[in-house]
Amino acid sequence: HILKYTGLFGGVQGLNILIGLVRNKFVALILGPDGMGLVSLFNSTIRLVSDSTNFGIAMSAVRNVSESIESGDEERLHRVIGTVRTWSLLTALLGMFLCMALSSWLSDWTFSWGDHSLHFVLLSPVVALMAITGGETAILKGGRHLGALAVVSVYNMIFALVCSVPLFYFFGQAGIVPSLFLLALMQCVLTIAYSYKLYRPSFSFSKQYFKEGGDMVRLGTAFVLAGIFGSGAEFILRSYLNNVAELNVVGLYNAGFVLTMTYAGMVFSSMEADYFPRLSGVGELGEELNRMVSRQIEVSLLIISPMLMLFMVVLPVMLPLLFSREFLPMMGMMRFATLAMFFRSINMPMEYIALSRGDSRSYLLLEAAYYMMFLLMAILGWQWGGLTGTGVALLACTVANFMMVLTYVRWRYGYWLSKEVLIYALIQISLAIMTCCFTFMLTGVGYWLSGGLMILASLLVSVRILRSKTHLWSSLKNKVYQRFHKE
Repeated sequence: HILKYTGLFGGVQGLNILIGLVRNKFVALILGPDGMGLVSLFNSTIRLVSDSTNFGIAMSAVRNVSESIESGDEERLHRVIGTVRTWSLLTALLGMFLCMALSSWLSDWTFSWGDHSLHFVLLSPVVALMAITGGETAILKGGRHLGALAVVSVYNMIFALVCSVPLFYFFGQAGIVPSLFLLALMQCVLTIAYSYKLYRPSFSFSKQYFKEGGDMVRLGTAFVLAGIFGSGAEFILRSYLNNVAELNVVGLYNAGFVLTMTYAGMVFSSMEADYFPRLSGVGELGEELNRMVSRQIEVSLLIISPMLMLFMVVLPVMLPLLFSREFLPMMGMMRFATLAMFFRSINMPMEYIALSRGDSRSYLLLEAAYYMMFLLMAILGWQWGGLTGTGVALLACTVANFMMVLTYVRWRYGYWLSKEVLIYALIQISLAIMTCCFTFMLTGVGYWLSGGLMILASLLVSVRILRSKTHLWSSLKNKVYQRFHKE
């Protein structure tokens, strides 16, 4: 099951990456690092406002919808969905008006030059659209409508390509704000269309809905605070880089960070859509929950390892191809950030335990500690080694967070990494560290030969284990035989 839906969302994410590569290439050529830095600053600021005002409904609602479906009570499900939609609308209005009211302050904090207050006023509807989209997406996730989520994701990327590139081409940086609005609008419309088709529209402002929504909001308060920590850390770091360096440095950092996370997202994308609702459906702590977490880690680690090594090795070719040679200075940062994703693939399934239990305090504690470490280490890393130093800082922070989460979930939930996970992690992370070292030490034929050998070794390990544990090869042969037999 895990392999199936990781493949589904990995395939969708792969298609999104291909479309995004074409879009990023055009945007990089048209706007350059400065323009991409401007997009990054607007996005991070809007995300901060959104995370501060949406009351965590996009996450807390998934658990509520999933539980109501597990109960089999149709009336309860309809009531929960109506509550989610009502509160999403209220938070949308709150976020939009707050963004308008704070536009001048946001401009002063984000930029050290010019007055961008009007830009944030024009972007305020984006905050509202994000809140509504978040609520409807939570309904689709909790209802396990994974196909609809996949289709919406693909359509969004296609629209982003055909909409933003012409705007940037004809209007340059002046097209950034209209582009962000149109993308948010399209995503919202598509998500609503699929959600309303599955669950009829329902809103209510009765006391019962407000009471149930209040319980959801209390659970989501931790998500809000965690979102503020995350968006705030990114916001402060980008503003810091914008003030101590130049705007193009913000563009380089953002492009490297987003590209690394997007590539790893081919595997991570299935966790929130499939793994989190399934984990929320497990009633109690114990063997069943522990087994589910360990299996998710196994599949994630085995699938992502050869992909990340390939990504690390081909960076000298990929960056000029995807962007331009102006973006080569971020290569060192990306190698260390890629290495951090190995630990992230183990960490994420463990972090979802707190979310699935509704343990908002534990989730908030872990997230706050991570982002405080991230911000401090990233600033120190920049001062020590520039962009490459920020990559080293991200790796160090991710490893420290992995140790902290592992210790906490052992104490709080009785979970510990299985013997298989420990063995697979030791093999794959050792290969990844050697690959990273080779990319810094070698050049020419030695670089490509050693990198290729490491990728092949990782791929063979993953395929052999997945084949033995999922009977993958037998399943594929049976499907081919059945189809051939029918024809």
